[in-house]
Amino acid sequence: MPQTPAPPHAPPKPTWDPRDPVRPLLRPTIRIRLTLLYGGMFLIAGILLLAIIYLFTAQALRDSTSELPFKVVTGTVTATTDWCRLPDKSTGEQLNNAVSMCLRHQSDLALDDLLRRSLFALLGLSIIAFAFGYAMAGRVLSPLGRITRTARQVAGSDLSRRIELDGPDDEFKELADTFDDMLGRLERAFSAQQRFVANASHELRTPLAINRTLLEVQLSDPGAPVELQQLGKTLLATNERSEQLVEGLLLLARSDNEIVERKPVDLAEVASRAVDQVHAEAEAKGVEFRGERAPAVVQGNGVLLERIALNLVQNAVRYNVPEDGWVEVTTESGDGQAVLEVSNTGPVVPAYEIDNIFEPFRRLRQDRTGSDKGVGLGLSIARSVARAHGGRIIAEPREGGGLVMRVTLPI
Repeated sequence: MPQTPAPPHAPPKPTWDPRDPVRPLLRPTIRIRLTLLYGGMFLIAGILLLAIIYLFTAQALRDSTSELPFKVVTGTVTATTDWCRLPDKSTGEQLNNAVSMCLRHQSDLALDDLLRRSLFALLGLSIIAFAFGYAMAGRVLSPLGRITRTARQVAGSDLSRRIELDGPDDEFKELADTFDDMLGRLERAFSAQQRFVANASHELRTPLAINRTLLEVQLSDPGAPVELQQLGKTLLATNERSEQLVEGLLLLARSDNEIVERKPVDLAEVASRAVDQVHAEAEAKGVEFRGERAPAVVQGNGVLLERIALNLVQNAVRYNVPEDGWVEVTTESGDGQAVLEVSNTGPVVPAYEIDNIFEPFRRLRQDRTGSDKGVGLGLSIARSVARAHGGRIIAEPREGGGLVMRVTLPI
């Protein structure tokens, strides 16, 4: 008997005690780290901006005082620029006013130059600040991206994956440890379910196989009375139906899980194999097969995908018109997905009944579970298998009667 794998080790717990009113305030939480980070960034940006403004101001003052707009020539004042006008003959007060206006205008020019340089410095600092902030935000949020990637991998196929986040005991590590703990519980639950399905498969199949063998031996006796022969055939049919029901329930339970081991499977080959298996039943009912099946390779489990095609084709044959019926089976691929489509002639299906046909043991109102068309699990199994492969199955009423069943799977 195969040994049950040991459950994974529990993820490390936070080193701080949640009941301690002091320690959580001292641990490096995300709030404290972001506060220190952005506070430090603003402080550094303010210091840089202050230093740049100081340097620009000093440069502007040096430029404004290095060359006066006038010069003193042998006791007279002469303008050296076009915008500084000094009277040739004036009193001391008039000369002082003219010099003051020249100096005020030169100060305005220096302030305009300072403003222009400051705007360019602010633009450069803004670009640097946004780039640095983007890089730091990515560094701070990198644990969250790791948690998200692990969650996607777990949702895709593998419950054994763990985050195992290293670092300070902040909110991200607490979230990662809690997520690891939840994954451990889920893995143990799924392992227990798989063991139960395996045990139930053995316990349920064995008595049904024994009953079938006993009935077949009894029916092989040529001296058995006619009444006993008829009763044996009825019991054998009932036993066969029970076997189909058990197989369907077990397959439904298994197919609800994600597919771990995937291999290239051609839907065209799967559909052709399903058509070959149902061909004899279709000929007996007078149903014709149609459709072209182009190659459409997907990654998945070939047995389960063949079960989808077989269930759809069987339903299309069994739920058909008495005369001149047909079933069209096509496959195609494109836009990153493969499509298996099965359409058929048949009775008119109301649109409000479409959702019911995918439920276990649910059929249209004119059919009952006790009919000879199956056990009512075919479409439920097909939907579960499609979901396990990351795809979906939809049904649409066909104009004139019948259904169009379309299975879409990612390539």
